[in-house]
Order: sequence, then C-alpha cells, then structure tokens
Amino acid sequence: MVIRVRLLLTASITVGLATASLTVAGASSCKLLRIAEWPIQLENQTPIVDGEINGRKIGVQLNTGSTNSLILRSAAERLGLTRQVARGYRAYGVGGETYVEYAFVDELKIGETVRKNWRAFVLGEHDLGKDIAVLLGYDFFEQIDVEFDLANNAVRLFHAKDCDGVSLAYWAPGGAGEVKLEASLDPNYPLIDLTVQINGKPTRAVLDSGSSASIMSRHLAASLGVTPETPGVRATARSVDLGRKLPDSWIGPFQSFAIGDEIIRNPAIRFTDLDASHTEIGSRVPIATELWQMVLGADFLRAHRVLVAHSQRKFYFTYVGGPVFTPAPHGQPETTPPDHAAPAR
Repeated sequence: MVIRVRLLLTASITVGLATASLTVAGASSCKLLRIAEWPIQLENQTPIVDGEINGRKIGVQLNTGSTNSLILRSAAERLGLTRQVARGYRAYGVGGETYVEYAFVDELKIGETVRKNWRAFVLGEHDLGKDIAVLLGYDFFEQIDVEFDLANNAVRLFHAKDCDGVSLAYWAPGGAGEVKLEASLDPNYPLIDLTVQINGKPTRAVLDSGSSASIMSRHLAASLGVTPETPGVRATARSVDLGRKLPDSWIGPFQSFAIGDEIIRNPAIRFTDLDASHTEIGSRVPIATELWQMVLGADFLRAHRVLVAHSQRKFYFTYVGGPVFTPAPHGQPETTPPDHAAPAR
C-alpha cells in the first residue's frame, strides 16, 4: 500500500552493532557489514517480523510503500495508547484519505533495533491482521541497505563501506540483475523508485513490500490497450489500503514486463485506480493525484532475492523461482519464468 505522510523516524533510533562482515567478490576493501537479520513470516502474503511496544508483543509489517512508520488505529486502541489529533497532517493512499492522530510510545523494539520516546503517527481504517500493530516504513529503510530474502524467511540490514563500483549481490557469484534507484518524482515523499518496462514502455514503479500483489495504474493499462472491457480481463479482489474506500481492480494480459535484463513474456498483471483523493489543508475541494504508475509488491519479492543498496543507489535482484506476479485468472496461462534469470539463492 502506498501511503503518503511524513514525519521522520530517524531520530534517536538505535540499531544493533554489526554481527558479521560479508565478503564481496572481486573487492578487497569493500566491507558489507550485516547489522541485523530478522526472521519473517507472511501475513496476507506480506513480510511480518516480531516486535514489542512497551514490552507487549506485536507484529510489525515491513512496508516500504509507506513514507512513514506508523501505528494502526485499531492496534493503538488494543494497546491502550493515549492518542491526540495530529493537527496539520494529512495521510492518503489508494483508499483515499484517513485522519491522523499521534501517540507517545516509550519503546518500540524489533530484534536489537530500539526506538525510545517515539511520537508515532496513528492512522488507518482497516485491520491488516490480528497481531499487526506497526508499519515500519521507508523513513527507517532509507537509512540502510536492506535485503529481502523471503524464500529463506529473512530480511537483512547492512551497512556498506568502501564499496563504490562493486556489486553487493554477495549471494550471486555468477552475477545479479541491477537497476539504479531513481530520484523520487516528489522529493517530499521518497520511496524505492525504479524504472521498469511494460510492453517496452518505460514505466516508473515503486517497491512496496506492504502490498501483497504488484499492481499498475488503470491509466497506464489503458495507454497500453488494456481496460476492464478488454477480452481476457477479469475482476479480482479489491486491494486493501488504509483509507475508507477500496477501489475495484482487475487482472489483464500484457505482452511483457522487464526490469534490467530480466524479461517476463505474457504476464497477467493487476491494475486499478492508483489515484488518491484528498483535500489540502484549509480546503474542502478533493484533489485526485495518481500516486504511481506501478507498484512492485510482495509477489515480486517472493520470486526474487533483492538487495536495495541505498549506499550505491542501486537495486540488485536474482530470480529464485515461482510466479513473479499473482496467479492469472481462470482461462489464462500462468506467467512464464523470466528470460535471462536462472534461479540463484
């Protein structure tokens, strides 16, 4: 889910000291220091880690699609956190706008990572699972290099030192795909922004580990000749976001999807209205904003091993097997494995 709200979590966060230094092929001076490894489980097909708020156990969704880390409103109620209205803030996503509160948390703990005296945003109109209380957003992940290894039920955090010009895909001695991290179209809302190609058309996409499925905008699909009325298109379950409205979505056939040198032929990809309707502060007139052309969700991460190297502004990936996108609707073939992508774990 792509959520736009901004208040940094960076201050006063402590991450455990490096526990291992990994060797990077062909680089004697490069050191990739692993500072944490979190075991993950999947809830609604998205990565969840165990955590604590004020000593009480919670589930934490790793959500690179949220600009900010936050507490779900239902969880704040369950945890008995005192809330106040966060005046002057707006939060909106595909599901529309949701009002923002804040609560003070004495301690948030995830493994050895600790945040004390956290003034946390509280928002959201829907539960994401019975134990999920916190969305750990991009304000945390932008500080580090992060590896998603969902095939091995792990997410790893790294600090790279003296690694300019060196591939950080340490698990892939035969090489890995790579693309650059793009500058965000809106610097007020930075996320993991990439360029991919749909039917050969360059497309901006964001990596959203909090979205169970990859999805493209209805406008982009229409520009490629695919609409809800196109033969072979089928309606599918609505996407879950934090706003009140859940937009309709469909799965449609496309000619190709490409990222770096990886090409997927004849993929079936979801599409929906990725417009967010919100009001500016002091106004009652709703504004519709298309958030992104495409979101790469947790289905992409389940089929790949990925390292987001903020230290180099690069995105490394290898295909590990299985469908890259969610299963095709009845009557259509499953997405074929990508070209130029032998499984590498």
